[in-house]
Amino acid sequence: MSQAQFKRFVSLTADRINMFWRKLHSSNQEHDSDQKNAKVNELKAAIGHLSGRSLQYCSNACLRRYLEARSWNVDKAKKMLEETIKWRSTYKPEEIRWNEVANEGETGKIYRADFHDRYGRTVLIMRPGMQNTSGADNQIRHLVYLIENAILNLSEGQEQMSWLIDFTGWSFSTKISIKTSRDTTNILQNHYPERLAVAFLYNPPKMFEAFWKVTKYFLDPNTFQKVKFVYPKNKYSVSLMTEFFDVENLPTELGGKVTLQYDHEEFSRLMAQDDVKAAKLWGFDRKLGRANNGYSSAEVVPEPTPLAPPAS
Repeated sequence: MSQAQFKRFVSLTADRINMFWRKLHSSNQEHDSDQKNAKVNELKAAIGHLSGRSLQYCSNACLRRYLEARSWNVDKAKKMLEETIKWRSTYKPEEIRWNEVANEGETGKIYRADFHDRYGRTVLIMRPGMQNTSGADNQIRHLVYLIENAILNLSEGQEQMSWLIDFTGWSFSTKISIKTSRDTTNILQNHYPERLAVAFLYNPPKMFEAFWKVTKYFLDPNTFQKVKFVYPKNKYSVSLMTEFFDVENLPTELGGKVTLQYDHEEFSRLMAQDDVKAAKLWGFDRKLGRANNGYSSAEVVPEPTPLAPPAS
């Protein structure tokens, strides 16, 4: 066999091997997909009859998230989902309206950014140093509202959001209590599984590390892996952040090139518009005049709190 014939033989053999592995990989993917679809159907059957909002909530995509969060164990996913259905029936996160939590957002301590990450995901910016209240229940209700709003504004085909947590101004005097952190983590992990893609903790002070050592024990391993610490002088962590975000969109406080200016009145207008979208999504867009004709007050869109006109 000549050298040219040998090279051709090696090339053909390599092509056949690659083709074999591609077919095998494709076959495995199809098999895996079929298995997961079967798990979704199994979970759907295990949950049983649902109606109203619970039925709307438990879409196939939703069932897949709960299965993913429980390593595709149907029994564990069923227990988790049933606990969420119970929680949603009492907490009613879809009924929270901005005018009920707007006072929590006056300083811009949590708000939805006007940009997406590189993967088209909604971004929530959190600034714990701007904490302006002390009531844990209202703080959590405010966060739940914004998580629901972030989900409402996800790009088509996208199911996860990103968090940017800016520690500018954070100190022990403005810290969130361990109980609030635990309750917040419980809600995020157990009632919004697989909704968080990544959380960047930007420039946390050294004192936060002690707080984190306690808080991290409330996180499951999967969520823990999604939390990234970013320090401006650490090239690796900064480069990791730029993999997810365009610096042209990021505020300067987070290593970007945009001046951060939270406008509470403008954000309130935006949230009032989104409340109408949410009401339509959940079937609450009934005319106010029909509130006494067979519809409960929960099915009526609350009127947004009037906003003061801009100062001249």
